[in-house]
Amino acid sequence: MPDTLKTNTPLKIVFLAFSLFSSTYATGQTTTTIKPMVIVVDAGHGGKDGATRGLFSKEKDVALATALLLGQTIEKEIENTKVIYTRTEDVFIPLYERIAIANRAHADLFISIHCNSMPSNMRGRTHTNGVETFVSGSGRLGEQDVAVRENASILLEKDYKSNYEGFNPDDPESYIILSLMKNAYRRQSIKLASLIQQQYIKTGRVDRGVKEQSLAVLAKAGMPAVLTEIGFISNPEEEEYINSAAGRQEIVQNIKDAILEYRKQMIIN
Repeated sequence: MPDTLKTNTPLKIVFLAFSLFSSTYATGQTTTTIKPMVIVVDAGHGGKDGATRGLFSKEKDVALATALLLGQTIEKEIENTKVIYTRTEDVFIPLYERIAIANRAHADLFISIHCNSMPSNMRGRTHTNGVETFVSGSGRLGEQDVAVRENASILLEKDYKSNYEGFNPDDPESYIILSLMKNAYRRQSIKLASLIQQQYIKTGRVDRGVKEQSLAVLAKAGMPAVLTEIGFISNPEEEEYINSAAGRQEIVQNIKDAILEYRKQMIIN
């Protein structure tokens, strides 16, 4: 057995650091101050990046309206949460800057809102419909290294310095820790994505599943992160649904309920 695996200290550090990353809520112990659960809500596209459209609406506008409503609903209906938006108006934000916003905020979750579409020659005339939620493909796990290392280093230095003075994110033992954390983020991303899809299905949406894909906006996430396609803007019926007040509210409630269930399961586990 390699020397770096003889001690259980790395596992202790993983547990403590990861608990602080993802469990920003009560765990059954009495506390006086609980760190808010920070959720970054990303409205896809915006500004010059906004060509995708249906018969009467643009994806960037639908994504923004949905993201803003989602953020408001989260803060109103989920106790002890803080929402950060990547954009609140029709502006262009580079993909890697979106996840950088979440990394700088040491967010607990990153949720990106998008609309699906068939190729432009089918726009507004396709019968393809349904919802799907993406997580970053395993082929891009290496792009998380910097974000996870920086977040782990900051948290350990701030909160566990007295117990782990020798922590070094660059040594082999600590690399094992960070690898475990990255894999945990991936598993939790899949968990959140699955819960979102389950909520969509409850309201009768067509389930296109949870998928892994090499998406730049998710690749460098230092937290569980998902991208959810709330419907096909190229399908006339779904375009009507995602633009209606009732449809948009239902989508937002689906995602909010998934976050609540995710948090509940993280506490239990």
